[in-house]
Amino acid sequence: MQELTHYINGEHVKGTSGRFADVFNPATGEVQAKVPLASKEELEAAVAIAKAAQPAWEAVNPQRRARVMMKYVSLLNRDMDKLAEALSREHGKTIPDAKGDVQRGLEVVEYCIGAPQMLKGDFTDSAGPGIDMYSMRQALGVSAGITPFNFPAMIPMWMFAPAIVCGNAFILKPSERAPSVPLMLAELLEEAGLPKGIIQVVNGDKEAVDAILYNDVVQSVGFVGSTPIAEYIYGTGCAQGKRVQCFGGAKNHMIIMPDADLDQAADALIGAGYGAAGERCMAISVAVPVGQETADKLIEKLVPRIESLKVGPYTSGNDVDYGPVVTSAAKDNILSLVQTGVDQGADLVVDGRDFSLQGYEDGFFVGPHLFDNVTPDMDIYKKEIFGPVLTTVRTETYEEAIQLAISHEYGNGTAIYTRDGDTARDFANRINIGMVGINVPIPVPLAYHTFGGWKKSAFGDLNQHGPDAFKFYTRTKTVTARWPSGIKEGGEFSIPVME
Repeated sequence: MQELTHYINGEHVKGTSGRFADVFNPATGEVQAKVPLASKEELEAAVAIAKAAQPAWEAVNPQRRARVMMKYVSLLNRDMDKLAEALSREHGKTIPDAKGDVQRGLEVVEYCIGAPQMLKGDFTDSAGPGIDMYSMRQALGVSAGITPFNFPAMIPMWMFAPAIVCGNAFILKPSERAPSVPLMLAELLEEAGLPKGIIQVVNGDKEAVDAILYNDVVQSVGFVGSTPIAEYIYGTGCAQGKRVQCFGGAKNHMIIMPDADLDQAADALIGAGYGAAGERCMAISVAVPVGQETADKLIEKLVPRIESLKVGPYTSGNDVDYGPVVTSAAKDNILSLVQTGVDQGADLVVDGRDFSLQGYEDGFFVGPHLFDNVTPDMDIYKKEIFGPVLTTVRTETYEEAIQLAISHEYGNGTAIYTRDGDTARDFANRINIGMVGINVPIPVPLAYHTFGGWKKSAFGDLNQHGPDAFKFYTRTKTVTARWPSGIKEGGEFSIPVME
């Protein structure tokens, strides 16, 4: 049984609280490690070290801080296979999907190499008589991030890379379900040249989260997870005077118009709905075909695709479509919601409830499910299932379809499949959702744009990565300077003449 650690001041440190959480292999159901759960005192000690280390790091010029990120990109590419295997072993996602997890974080690190440009201030010459005015972007001090199990590499890098390159120290509290990769990421940062104490990884549960929220030194907190916890962290952190950004749940709709290429739409729904076992905040979980003929044809194309999905452990090779969900509790919750859908009258067209994988009967595998004739009052429509379950809500008109997405409490991502430019432009302009795909099923922006939902999917004024990250992890200071004007008296070098 492996006992994991915290990563404090450049060293792996055993936990002292006496509390641990089990880390499972989701494919077998076996406990493969235990991870320490930090006490308030352990968290505060890590923050104190970060506070002491941060001023010297902030004093390093932005170009040299960016060079650490440049080296970090090289090391991430060097260790890509190692990171992906560790990620798959604890999370359960396939190796190609795990590499994608690392890659999307790496791309944000690449963007952070541009820190010297992003941190430049503004200057106004002669704002008044003899007055110049300029602004500076300065680090907050110590920032913190609380990250989820479903992207153990990507989301930590989305947070700590911009925070650190801006001159902050960073406390990372990763998910206790998938803690190994965050520890590896911290080691690589210091191999890239980051001074000790600037990145601290403190494993824990609610006790560690509350210690972050109530610590006066921590100036900002980022969070990704469920909406109820996002609301708690946002409200508590803001009440303590911190800068906070929280990203919560989702229920992403994909509208399929009658003029859409239905083969393309069906393929998109398969990847977006069942990839990573549906454990993505940007997963498409609601298909909204417009018109009964469109719906009938779509279901006809989806069923054979879903029934041919290959579900298995990451060790079975790269042709596995998706693996297990992260815990037994997650599996039970998904199957409970599926049963609720049946009980409330939805048509279970593809039933994966009896799925079992020979040799992995104790693993947390969930078969693929497809519901048809779902209505907005059903629990499987209202709640985030976070599993390999696609629901279909039939509509008669485009207007009815767009209103479904507009009226849902979540607003993370959405997509529309159509060949008509007018429909696509109307959808993009009217929809009250943060990330929109037009014939793109999972519209996660690239690193130089920003990621963020609307409504109950996000709390805070700034998004993740892109230009917003540099705003979130810095404060603006504006200086107004006045200097004496006029020619100064000094030596005379001309020939004296009579006045």
